[in-house]
Amino acid sequence: MLNNELHSSIRAGEQDRRDGLKPGNRFLGRVVACNGARATIAAIAESGETSLTELWSVGRLISISVGRNRVVALVYSMQTASSEWGEETNNTFRIEVELMGEVHRGPDGREEFSAGISQYPYLGAIAHRIRAADLARIYDSGRNDSCIIGKLTQDESLDATIHVPSMLAKHFAIVGTTGVGKSTAVTLLLNKAIIADPKLRVLILDPHNEFAAAFPDLAVVIDTDTLDLPFWFFRLEEFAEVIFRGRPAPPDELDMLRDIIPEAKKAFRGGGDAGIVRRQTEKSSITADTPVPYRIADLLALIDERIGRLEGRNDKPHLRSLKVKIVSAINDPRYHFMFSSNTITDTIQDTIARVFRIPGDGRPIATFQLAGIPSEVVNSVASVLCRMAFEIGLWSNGGIHMLVVCEEAHRYVPADPSLGFLPTRQAIARIAKEGRKYGVSLGIITQRPGELDPTILSQCSTVFAMRLANDRDQDIIRSAIPNSSTSTTSFISSIGNGEAIAFGEAVAVPMRMRFSRIAEERLPRAHGIIDRIDEDHPPTVDLRAIVSRMRAINGPDISNFQQSYMAAQTVSEEQRWETELGATAEAEPQPGLSEPQVEIEPYRPDMLPRAPAPVNPELERFNQIRQQLLNEPSPADQAQRRSQTADPASGERPRQGSLRESLLKRPLGSIIRKT
Repeated sequence: MLNNELHSSIRAGEQDRRDGLKPGNRFLGRVVACNGARATIAAIAESGETSLTELWSVGRLISISVGRNRVVALVYSMQTASSEWGEETNNTFRIEVELMGEVHRGPDGREEFSAGISQYPYLGAIAHRIRAADLARIYDSGRNDSCIIGKLTQDESLDATIHVPSMLAKHFAIVGTTGVGKSTAVTLLLNKAIIADPKLRVLILDPHNEFAAAFPDLAVVIDTDTLDLPFWFFRLEEFAEVIFRGRPAPPDELDMLRDIIPEAKKAFRGGGDAGIVRRQTEKSSITADTPVPYRIADLLALIDERIGRLEGRNDKPHLRSLKVKIVSAINDPRYHFMFSSNTITDTIQDTIARVFRIPGDGRPIATFQLAGIPSEVVNSVASVLCRMAFEIGLWSNGGIHMLVVCEEAHRYVPADPSLGFLPTRQAIARIAKEGRKYGVSLGIITQRPGELDPTILSQCSTVFAMRLANDRDQDIIRSAIPNSSTSTTSFISSIGNGEAIAFGEAVAVPMRMRFSRIAEERLPRAHGIIDRIDEDHPPTVDLRAIVSRMRAINGPDISNFQQSYMAAQTVSEEQRWETELGATAEAEPQPGLSEPQVEIEPYRPDMLPRAPAPVNPELERFNQIRQQLLNEPSPADQAQRRSQTADPASGERPRQGSLRESLLKRPLGSIIRKT
């Protein structure tokens, strides 16, 4: 019990228990109608006096005496009997109230509040201002681990409290139009939640990059510069969303990815740096959704193998299209966080430890800034993070309590099933439906509850409804409030900034309250936004850095792999022609081509394909052999001869035993392919 009034409830009750007929006391009224859920009260303002009529204003609680009990009611409508106001005459008016519960004496002799009503008001029952002690009893949760989040709007001397474990046991939502203080309320609630639950780990999907300033000591900021989310974390549908840039994937190309991704993963398992992964996955089959590393180079090699080198190229346009899309995604500097040099090694444990704060090191919050991520990839990233959060809670056996906060949630789980990204919707819906069983909670923040999937909102057991101007949004909130308090939202369109109507499992009864203020330096704000501008020292703007970020110049450096990839393709072409022509092992390579004696360097983590294969390597190879057979020097031979003539002191001798001489020594029948 946090309110001083409640600790001295008997004394406060005695102070409020005054003569019921004394004028100007609690501005008495009489019940003139009652239907079980609502009642109508008639009152008189004598001689046009308005000093006490404010006690009946909309949104306030009043008390109706019924025997030894006091029925608590909420005012939601009022009007004068004549629709006019007389300055010097008595004004009769009617107040419509909704019955909320009653204060009665319990078995132990102490007064307590209950939502049920044992004795309904009778006609003529006296209605009056509610006692301060009764008001404290109504909004007190009765639990010692409740947290203060603000003050009651009706009486700012009383604290507004919530029970944080009840709020996090299921899910919560904060709804309100732009600028009413949703982000500030989220900051306040998360600070209270971390104090109440030391095991809590919070992941904030921050599309506006504003929560980093709110938690300078408790949060780790993850942005595109510090993020390493390997592409092999993604499931097939999530990876396809990246490759096809948010457009529907062609079925044949998607089927090809489903076939070759497991082969690329198995090829990586054979490498020397995948021993741990190999031992862990030997007992299970690898699919396109298994989160084990693989190389994009192996993926492209498998596509090249299916395309074929010598024939049938024109019959497989979907394979060439798929390869072009993959290479385009790799070369896009905006996707550096997926295809950087660190994404080939098995870094799944390090990534999970950093993103989900395990063990945390005193910073249990991770603000995942999505503003710098390409819009066509945001849905995939959100899907990966929400899916992994649920799996961590599932397999940790209750060792971690995870809270996923989705800012602008209507972007990920829209009401229209045809909109949004299906894997993201499924991942968030799974947390909403099953997360509470495994210690995974969901926090929904949105300014358009009407555009949010109603199934997700219905799973939120605690809702903080701030000002909403849209009629559809108001209807959604009214449908979520219990039937006994639907009139609470009749004034939701006119409450002030920082105010909210809280209802659900974390509060005893729906209450109108005002959130506590947060220190100016802890307010959430986007990077670069300041409240005041110093005219004497205006902020400097580096346009070069801005343009550099727009163009994403700092992309992955894969020049080493480009050379190795080209050399590997050239050597493979020589080996194929030697097999076709029956060349002996002693034949030396033709001048101008890469020497095959040097073993190709195995793949390293910084190797990723960037340069495509030659346009037509078979035709170039055929022209070179034709020049040798016809004794026509190639441009490379001419350049080599000129360099040797210009520098005779170099000590180099012309190569002997060229491919031409080797071919002339063999019979012509061994060169011609027999069909």
